[in-house]
Amino acid sequence: MTKTPDNAVRPIIIKRKKVIVAGGHHGGAWKVAYADFVTAMMAFFMLMWLLNATTEQQRKGLADYFSPTVPVARISGGGDGAFGGDSPFSETTTAQNGTGATNLRPTAGRQSLGMNGTDHTEDRLAEAQEQAIAAALEAALSGGGDSSVSELALQHINTRLSDEGLIIEIFSRPGAPLFDQETGAPVYWLGDLASVMASLFSTVTNTVAIAGHVQAEPIVVASESRWQTSTDRAQMMRLLLEEGGLDPARVARVTGHADRAPVTDPRMDPRNDRIEVILLRNRV
Repeated sequence: MTKTPDNAVRPIIIKRKKVIVAGGHHGGAWKVAYADFVTAMMAFFMLMWLLNATTEQQRKGLADYFSPTVPVARISGGGDGAFGGDSPFSETTTAQNGTGATNLRPTAGRQSLGMNGTDHTEDRLAEAQEQAIAAALEAALSGGGDSSVSELALQHINTRLSDEGLIIEIFSRPGAPLFDQETGAPVYWLGDLASVMASLFSTVTNTVAIAGHVQAEPIVVASESRWQTSTDRAQMMRLLLEEGGLDPARVARVTGHADRAPVTDPRMDPRNDRIEVILLRNRV
């Protein structure tokens, strides 16, 4: 019997390598084109939906969003350049009140650039003059220079300048109240002080505000009187100023604050028992 070799019964395997030529079936470019087509269709249907679901006013708003109009500035820095000079928001440039020029509102060239601009010189001078007068009043009431206020009254006076105006604070001291605790009558020198203040106030035209404050009470009382007491004392000061020559029409307000705005702790300190006369600033 003849013996068959081993390799004669093995299967013959033939491997064929498939070579893909670039660009077959146009490659993947069609996918990009299809994606662009789908995106365009989605945008189209969204546009159709917006046109159907919005009002005319909303459609105008959408149109303005995609094609904004250029606003015409009505103010400028007032320079001689083509666009009116520096920005009106510059720290060193004062905005001017030019009306601007359009095809519907033609104006002279220099006027449209704001050459007839806003001048704040008078406002600044008025503010500086007001501060100088307030400083002079403060010096007179605090004993500086030739003060007409008695030495006793000076011990009860504190003046300060604030954003609201010149505040003249008249306060009680331990053992030296401004008003009698039983009768509510003011001390004798308060009338003289009011006359001096009214005389000083006659040099200006500012309005006057009066505020009354009282110290806190140590125990809970059966009847609340701090609001009424502070208001009554502020009204008493108003009457003293008017008797000293202050025009009643210049009194802007009279208020009582009870013990709600103490200046020192504890709240029962006599220093919190005070009257504030405010020479209000003129609004420029």
